Amino acid sequence: MPHPAEQPAATPVGRGRVRLRRAALMAIPACVTAGVLVTMTAQNVLANQFAISGMAFEVTADRLHGTGVAQFGVLDNMIENSPNAGDTGGQLFLIQTAVKSADLTKLCQSVNLGGINLLITAGDKGTPVHAENLTTDSDLMSGEAEFKGLEVGRDASTFDKGPVQGPPGMFGQQGDEVTVDNFRQQNYATTAGVFRLPNMHLSFSTNGC
Repeated sequence: MPHPAEQPAATPVGRGRVRLRRAALMAIPACVTAGVLVTMTAQNVLANQFAISGMAFEVTADRLHGTGVAQFGVLDNMIENSPNAGDTGGQLFLIQTAVKSADLTKLCQSVNLGGINLLITAGDKGTPVHAENLTTDSDLMSGEAEFKGLEVGRDASTFDKGPVQGPPGMFGQQGDEVTVDNFRQQNYATTAGVFRLPNMHLSFSTNGC
């Protein structure tokens, strides 16, 4: 379908800290960056081909288990003159992770719409959320992660374990399998070839995930 355990604020992230995060992302140890989901389509095309809104959304799960994982840096673009661009110039350097098959227990997703949160929950009645060819573009992520068959520092364009490859010369990591407990992300884009949400519930809430 990852950073020090920074808890995202309930309100949208200030743009003044974006550049610092861009620089920090490239130096994150593999044990911290493990478990980040990334973005891709059913045809294995990178999802960052669409313009992102620039509004971050939170994703949490009690546990993520995935197989076929790839992770690397990407540059995502907003529309021209986006009101969410701030001082970013309409571009965000993010971590993209692609997972061939993922299961998430007690999934929660929320986006702050300015005083009210759009909240989605699923997979909390014994059947986990299931995703295939899942990807997300993220700037914050945390959890207790365990990788199997991990390779760190490989050129992302040569990846062969996950569902996608990254840009030539880009630092990346890939693994056969990953498990992350207390999983948390702050995302700007997510896509999936298949996304099954048992017991899905959508509502507006004063609280996010």
